[in-house]
Amino acid sequence: MDFKIQWFPGHMTKAKRMMETQLKLVDVVIEMLDARIPRSSTNPMLLEMLGNKPKLVALNKIDMADPVKTDTWLQIFKNNGLTVVKVDCATGKGIKQLISAVQEIAKPVSEKWAKKGVKNRPIRVMIVGVPNVGKSTLINRLVGKNKVIAADRPGVTRGQQWITIAKGLELLDTPGVLWPKFDDPEIGFCLAVTGAIKEEVFDREQAVMLLVEKLKINYSKEISDKYGAEILETDSAEDILRKIATARGCLKTGGIPDIEKVIQLVLRDFRTGRLGRFTLDNPDRK
Repeated sequence: MDFKIQWFPGHMTKAKRMMETQLKLVDVVIEMLDARIPRSSTNPMLLEMLGNKPKLVALNKIDMADPVKTDTWLQIFKNNGLTVVKVDCATGKGIKQLISAVQEIAKPVSEKWAKKGVKNRPIRVMIVGVPNVGKSTLINRLVGKNKVIAADRPGVTRGQQWITIAKGLELLDTPGVLWPKFDDPEIGFCLAVTGAIKEEVFDREQAVMLLVEKLKINYSKEISDKYGAEILETDSAEDILRKIATARGCLKTGGIPDIEKVIQLVLRDFRTGRLGRFTLDNPDRK
């Protein structure tokens, strides 16, 4: 796959420094991943930065992902010794289980403080992830209507606050933004079509062409049903977009398919889940 992204991360060093400063303040880290792209939305550099700090994986947007593949990915994470919870921040699904999981993996931290004679010290949590994975939505879900600001902590950047989200649990209200890694063009593609990367830095037409090619392999029936266009195994990406244009009336004068309009339609429908429940990262890929 020759998918290129014109992305020059001049802010990466600053972001890394800020992340390292924030990580020093917390006991547990929640890494939020997109259930449609669990591999591509993971940042391997986070593990280096965490050291021995407990980490929990929140697999978000499960209602937009292929449920069978999601269960396979869950098992992969568990086999790697990670605590993982399925959530859908848009609906609040899995939030209670997430809080319980944080409390469970934080027990060794609480016990360590208790041995030092420090009682009732809250466990401090931070949410990290690539852009647009749902970090702020999760924070809003965890905080809920009863927003309780905890006392100021030394060393916290001005504007950041600790919020009580459950008994003995405090959340840093600023999510940590991880910079995407594009060593693999497949990862760049997955991050582009799910909205983690600004559209100015990649070719949207190429991205959607690749997307429909991929969806045709495993999900051609879903595309056919959604748009009322019969998708054949022999169809090229361009054929599929033309069929969708005709079926949905995306036509210019003279009945010419408006490919740009169809590209916008497909990308929007995919990103919002209207197109169906798809997973782009195959669990069996090494």
